[in-house]
Amino acid sequence: MHAYQAPIEDYRFLLNEVLGFDEAMGELGLDVDTTLAQAVLEEAGRFCAERLAPLNREGDEHGSRLKDGAVTTPPGFAAAWRDFTEAGWTSLTADPAYGGQGLPFILQLWQDEMLSATNMAFGLFPGLTRGAAEAIAAHASDTLKETYLPRLTNGAWTGAMALTESGAGTDLALLQTKAVPLGDDRFAITGTKIFISSGDHDFGGNVVHLVLARLPDALAGVKGISLFLVPKFLPDEHGDHVLRNTMSVGALEKKMGIHGQPTCVMNYDSAVGWLVGEANRGLAAMFTMMNAERLMVGIQGLGLAGGAYQQAAAYARERLQGRSADSARGPVAIIEHADVRRMLLGVRSFVEAGRALAGWTALHLDRAHRHPDAAERARSDALVALLTPVVKAGFTDLGFEATVQAQQVFGGHGYIREWGMEQFVRDARIAQIYEGTNGVQAMDLVGRKLGMDGGAVVEGFFALIEADLAKASGEAVPIAEAVTKALALLRTATQGLKGADIDQSGGAAVDYLRLFALVALGWMWVRMAAAPGDTPQHQAKRALAAFYAQRVLPQTEGLAAALASGSASLFALPADAF
Repeated sequence: MHAYQAPIEDYRFLLNEVLGFDEAMGELGLDVDTTLAQAVLEEAGRFCAERLAPLNREGDEHGSRLKDGAVTTPPGFAAAWRDFTEAGWTSLTADPAYGGQGLPFILQLWQDEMLSATNMAFGLFPGLTRGAAEAIAAHASDTLKETYLPRLTNGAWTGAMALTESGAGTDLALLQTKAVPLGDDRFAITGTKIFISSGDHDFGGNVVHLVLARLPDALAGVKGISLFLVPKFLPDEHGDHVLRNTMSVGALEKKMGIHGQPTCVMNYDSAVGWLVGEANRGLAAMFTMMNAERLMVGIQGLGLAGGAYQQAAAYARERLQGRSADSARGPVAIIEHADVRRMLLGVRSFVEAGRALAGWTALHLDRAHRHPDAAERARSDALVALLTPVVKAGFTDLGFEATVQAQQVFGGHGYIREWGMEQFVRDARIAQIYEGTNGVQAMDLVGRKLGMDGGAVVEGFFALIEADLAKASGEAVPIAEAVTKALALLRTATQGLKGADIDQSGGAAVDYLRLFALVALGWMWVRMAAAPGDTPQHQAKRALAAFYAQRVLPQTEGLAAALASGSASLFALPADAF
């Protein structure tokens, strides 16, 4: 495989010429500029390329293992974690009050992209740790914050999220894990959870689980769920976390991909835990972590697509096969063949627009947390909420498709393990499933997010797109015209979903989310094509924008037609005929 190249020049282009990074940081009062941001991203890319990418294939081949109750991660993972934490990468955007660096979230999201491109199994450790810290910071008592946040921030301890049970996946109302008060603010947690990423490891230090469970007097359904902090090690009389809690790994899941990641079946046998947030309001607290993880998972799809593209483009430049279009030369590099170019351009046109949309979303997340104007904070928070299911589901669907196309460029070699392409495909597949399946994300978009503030949030988002379309000039005009047509289809589909019943919205949701994502990515291409300049990078952006407008955006017409057909055909066949 070819060495990974961090997309630093693309980040620089987006910061300087598309996203207005310096202006945004000034508005938020942050002493961060493009020069500093680029330096951070360069160092992050260097770590990913030099330390994590070389471990990726061996991590897949070796996998994490369980013996005598102890989990071992693949060779090199524990040492890489020590290096990762010592370099400060776990504290990048964390609160300085607990040892964090307080940098803008766009740097975190793009670091996640590079982590996923080089070693997705490893990248889950810091991602889940960050999510656990965010939930604790938002909802836990001051005592829990002071005890756990500094160590989660510096990576001495790691985090995990324990929601799923064998009988309670998407429907958490069926959850059975119990929590019994022990006095002194402690609870005994008993139950079994499955699919727990980063549930245990051999890095040393504590593993802090956030566990959903029911109190004895809890109501049935989701209104009776509470959230508990359950650590692997408990404090002794001196406050040192060295006493083993009564929780254990029952098994490691045997998975299609991310073999290096220890995905655990966790048993809690009256394990000691502490309540996070209010009793019976655990889902509200857990969704702080889940929403952060959903953005991270979307970026996993983007990162894997970008990593797969680099390998496929390098192979296409080197692989000699077939003759030139005029039959005068042969064999020629397969990059000369139209179908290979079609596949590569399809992948790249998603990756570069996705990177831009991720950056735009990240800047609004910072605005939601830091803007001095409360109204602006609320506006940005609503935009992030609207786009979270789009990033999660849209990026992971398109990301998986991208890894398959990149694999296809290799022909038969793409199916052989030593080339590494089949690992990209296998690793990408889980991102469409965990942290809420993409169908659930689509239902969230249609059923909840479109109705926010009486529809004003989605209309405000469309207005932002229209404002940029109206400003387009020069070579960006035909791109803007194509996006204008696609946006009109999206507006019509949005209007058609108002007042839809559960069957109509359920049948439309996935197609609607894809339509939404394609329009949002097209909007980013308009912004990139409009950037002034005539360097090779600017020329490449305009060529890719034209490809996207001509070869990708027309998909919106088919999606709009499918949405207009309604849900009758979905229910024409009786259930017992399947």
